[in-house]
Amino acid sequence: MISPGNPNEQRVQPVDTPRQTATKAKIAIGSGIAAAVALAIAVIAPFEGKVNDPHWDRFAKIHDVCYGETRVEMRHYSDIECLDMLNNAVGRDFAPKVFACVPALRQRPNQAAAAISLSYNIGTAGFCKSTAARLMNAGDWPGGCRAIARFNRAGGKVVRGLVNRRAAEVALCLRGITR
Repeated sequence: MISPGNPNEQRVQPVDTPRQTATKAKIAIGSGIAAAVALAIAVIAPFEGKVNDPHWDRFAKIHDVCYGETRVEMRHYSDIECLDMLNNAVGRDFAPKVFACVPALRQRPNQAAAAISLSYNIGTAGFCKSTAARLMNAGDWPGGCRAIARFNRAGGKVVRGLVNRRAAEVALCLRGITR
């Protein structure tokens, strides 16, 4: 038995296998991404609102269900199904495309969450072509964050709900930026 206080005894430290090391690295990298996805969902859910049955979105001029989902069968969904659908859409569909457009967002959870929320609302193609993405890619984080506010119209008219959502996204995006 090795006693903790005997300096003459050597302790053997367990060494991670290459697979364990790779897994730990993925978890460390993924934790920032996971934080961004969780923050994005916290912004998206209240602004999208949850409707368990399909309804007509008068601004987008399309039927949607749950948290604004348009890419699923239009039927009744339970609360759990709606939340799973939102988590899957954000984590599997929107976040990876946002990170592909602005790779530096992987290291910036607040800015990534704001960008993911914007993307969920305007589409990833719209986000990737936006001034916000261009400025973020140029390293102008404050400018990129403020550019999010430009997306406050639907059908050519300023919409109070979009103004409020953009204000929340901009505030989140600017959180932690020092300049």
